[in-house]
Amino acid sequence: MQRVTLKDKTFVPYITSDKIAESVKQVAQKINADLVNENPLFLVVLNGSFMFAADLLKEVSIPCEISFIKLASYHGTSSTGTVTEMIGLTEEVKGRTIVVVEDIVDTGVTIEKLVTLLTKKEVKQIKIASFLLKPDAYKKDAKIDYVGMEIPNDFVVGYGLDYDGLGRNMKDIFVLEAKKQ
Repeated sequence: MQRVTLKDKTFVPYITSDKIAESVKQVAQKINADLVNENPLFLVVLNGSFMFAADLLKEVSIPCEISFIKLASYHGTSSTGTVTEMIGLTEEVKGRTIVVVEDIVDTGVTIEKLVTLLTKKEVKQIKIASFLLKPDAYKKDAKIDYVGMEIPNDFVVGYGLDYDGLGRNMKDIFVLEAKKQ
């Protein structure tokens, strides 16, 4: 892996696709064990979660359904603090077990909004699966049930994560290069 430049930022290698695949399998094994009798609805948060969701669902062996929701809270490299629903939930979810699939949880603003939305719809239970978690940035109360990897509060791209729309297609994850002093 080599460094990559996206627009005005340079990113250096961080997590290889092999490590990603190993973590995804571990998350799927936990979900398979925990939700064996549930027939959950996996609610994939677009756009960033598409790669994680595709890989995860290939490893999930229990009966399940998949749907998508699009929420936006980022602009450039930072969270705006406001969540906008771009594509809404269309399935009937009352009484269902929902597994929210996120690419990354940092501030938790998006997760909090989604949990509130789902709770109002009287779901049976909400489980949250996130490929990446930034524990130093996460300040909300919702439990993240399944975590692929924990990382510091750094800006990362690749494997679905982007910088201004670029970088989502990279199979590895890259971190923003530190500025030289």
